[in-house]
This record gives sequence, structure tokens and C-alpha cells, in this order.
Amino acid sequence: MSAESHPTLPPVRLHSDAELARDALGAPLFARAVRLARWAGPATRVGVGGELAADQLPGAAAHLGLDAGDENAAGYASRAWRVAVDTGLVDVTEPEGDTAAEEGGEAGEEPYGTAAPGEDLALVTGGAPADVLGLWRAALEAVLADAAVPDLDGLVDALDAGGEIDFDRLDWNPGREADLLDEVLAHLYLLSVAGGRTSDRQIPLPVLAASVVVPDGMGEPTDAVLEQVSDAMMRLDDQFRQLEPIGLVEFRPVDEELMARPDEDAGRGDRAGDDEDDEDDEDVSRYGMVRLTPLGLYGIRARMLEAGVDAPAVGELAGKGADALLDAVSSYPEHAAQAEIEQWMAGREPSAAVAELLAAARGDDEGGPLRRLRCQQALALAGPEAEGAVRAVLDEAELGGLARVWLAEHGVTGVPAPAPEMVFWLTVDTIAAQLAADGETEELPLLMETLTAHHTGFFDQVWRVRHPSTVQVLEAMGRLHPDRKTAKEARKAAFKARSRRS
Repeated sequence: MSAESHPTLPPVRLHSDAELARDALGAPLFARAVRLARWAGPATRVGVGGELAADQLPGAAAHLGLDAGDENAAGYASRAWRVAVDTGLVDVTEPEGDTAAEEGGEAGEEPYGTAAPGEDLALVTGGAPADVLGLWRAALEAVLADAAVPDLDGLVDALDAGGEIDFDRLDWNPGREADLLDEVLAHLYLLSVAGGRTSDRQIPLPVLAASVVVPDGMGEPTDAVLEQVSDAMMRLDDQFRQLEPIGLVEFRPVDEELMARPDEDAGRGDRAGDDEDDEDDEDVSRYGMVRLTPLGLYGIRARMLEAGVDAPAVGELAGKGADALLDAVSSYPEHAAQAEIEQWMAGREPSAAVAELLAAARGDDEGGPLRRLRCQQALALAGPEAEGAVRAVLDEAELGGLARVWLAEHGVTGVPAPAPEMVFWLTVDTIAAQLAADGETEELPLLMETLTAHHTGFFDQVWRVRHPSTVQVLEAMGRLHPDRKTAKEARKAAFKARSRRS
């Protein structure tokens, strides 16, 4: 997972470690691996790679409660055993030499090693939630490695005369395939956390495939690109089928009826993902739908952190200072900033917390307006006990305006009226914060209109405000103000403010 691809991601809401550990233990593949680890004993025989002997697979499948008539039962048992070995739930001793002959068996008989429950198995019931999650993450890595391998038919077709895999014939590069799967999961994570709807965010499979295939800036995809999207979608369909049993995703596979005409339908699916009004939800879902589970969000975030990606989680700033809080949440979406601020405020003495927030909100740097906006958001959570801390900044140019707003909202009387300079400074600061937070939104012109309507001769005064964002704000008002005459006055005021600086 590339840190360059997603240098900073929106914060994610994670479940507690205890909840995630329960989810991990309930993941079908991990649960089967645990059961086989407990089943392993002196009579368990393994091959050179630690795999179960073929004649023991039916017994393993029966121990897991799999239907003996299911042709896939042995495969499910074999896969669970590999996970148990790869995670350390089972310790194996691989065979050395012709063990069968040494023990009096027939010469040439395949040698076997032994297996026994591993030390880590005790962590499943006796360890902390973090220990269980560590085991689950090891299992996840094993499953991801398997998912990056082509299907068995492709491997058989690519065997050369010497029985070795011809990677050129297979057109498969192990490193490239693993990187592509990492990129897909990074996109899925980003799409899941964007907007904060991580609990029900289902992503159409063609949209996910297109996100890693279609070049940036391409308008209408070409037929060749749509064919690549179709191929990627079919590959993802197979991979997500493998990833679902470990609890990473909830997955609705591609409708089998569409498999006969993937090129045409994958293109339609991609367009449906771009404009969901063209088809109803049921039609879109036929092309496959995937959602990261809460455990999946945890797992992918952990992998991204290891890769150096900044992937914040709501609540991780609760123990840090107000300066770190305001700097971080300044770049968060509104809902995420609110959630982080609420956790930071919880358990703190309100008056001291408000004083610390106000101190951190000061500054005439570029990030100052947005810090004060988030500070105001935090102050909204404080009750009357914070009045003293708020009153203490009434005379400060940077904080006096927002302090008066808070006191007025709480019905405090006897607050001195602000000087005109402070009013105009607060106006500039407010618009600058909105521009920094959301850009030029549809709501911003209405805010500008409201602010200017309450002040006679607004532009005769505001260009003189000694705020680092005065020129930027006036230029934005000149572009966005709904009244043409007022917009022209804003442009003239911006010219005066630039001239004064020069």
C-alpha cells in the first residue's frame, strides 16, 4: 500500500478491540483454523510444506462439521489448516529423509512430519483482545497472499516441460499482483471512509475495478479500457470470494448470468456506478457489491499504517493537547471533527479544556481561521462552567469575537459590545474558515450576503482589516456574492487591500 497514493485519509470510526476480537473469532475461516489447531495431535501427519496428508483431510473436514458429500469440504479443511500453520496456531515438524523406510515402512513411501497445537493457540482464550487481533492479522496476510495467486487451471496451463511455472506464459507477476490487490483494498478503504458512512457503505464492483484501471482524467472509457475493467472485475470477484471467509468483507458476487457476457455488462456496470440514477440498486448489485466489515476497516488500516500511510482513527487524539487536536481536525470532514472533539472533551474539566482550546486557537498563520472554527465547534459542547475561561479572552482581537458569540448563545448578560474593528475582523475570519474547510460551496454566497447586509459601508471598512486572509476573502466575495453591485464593491475593496500590502 503506497503512502504516496493516499498520503492522508479521512479518519475512520473503529469498533473497540474487544468487539473486533469477537468478530475475528467469529470469522468462519479463522474459527476453523482454531478448531483444527485444537484437533492436531500425535497422529497428525503433514507433508513437506506443512500441509495435511491427503488421507487426513476427510477427518479434518468431519471435525469441522463439513458435509462429507460436499466436493469442496476437503478444500475448505486444507485452507483452514494452512491458515492455522501460517498464524502459529499449529506447530509442524516437516519430514526429513525417507521416514517411512526408516520406520520399517515400504521403501519410497512418502515421508511425513508431525503437527501439534502451537503456543499461540493459548492466546485465543487466554490472551488480550490485541493478541487475538494479532493472530487474525497474521491469518489475513496468509489469505491475501493466496488471493493474489491465479486459479489452479491457469497454473497448470503455465507449467513448462520441467514442471516449473512459466510466469511469462501465465502473464502473472507475483509482486505486481499483490500490489494491485493492495491498491484495490486502499481504494475500497478510501471509498468506505469518505463521508463517514462506514457502517453501510457498499461499493459496486465495477466502480472499484475502474478506480484502479481507468486513467485519471479520462472521460468516456474506450472499449479497450472497458475490457480491462471487465477483466479486473472478474479477478476481484474471485479474490473477494476468498477474502470474505476471513471476515474482511461482506461480498455479493457477480450474477452468474452476467458471466457469459462480461465485456458488455462490466461496461454497463461501470457507467451505472458513475450515475446510479440510470439503473436501480438491484441492477447495479448484479455486477457485484462489496463492503468492508468493521474488522476489515481495522485490518486494512493496520496494513496502511505499516506502509507509512497516515490513516487516522476517531478517538486517537483524546489523550493529546488542544493544539494537536485543532491542527488535526482542521482537515477532517465536519462529522469526523465533531466526533473527535466530543471524545477529546469527554472526561476533561470543562473550564480547563476551554482555556486550553482558546490558547491553541490563537495565531495569524494560514491555518488560524479553521482552527478557530473548530474551536468554536468544541466550545458549543461546554456549559456555563466555562464562562470564566471564555470571558478571559474578550479583549483579544483574534478570540474576542467568538467569545462574545458563545456568551450570547448562553444568555450571559453584561458583555461589552465589540469594537467595529473586531466585528469586521471576525467576519473576515469566519469567511476564511469556511473557504478553508469546504471551498466555494453553494451556501457560502448566502453567508456573504447575510454578513454584508448587517453592516452599512461594509467594504469601506473591511479592506482595512489587518487579517492575513483579508485579500483572499474579498476576492472570493467578488466572485461569489449574489448581488452584482456588492460583488463589484468587493473587487474594488480587494484591490485597495492588495495595494496597502504592497
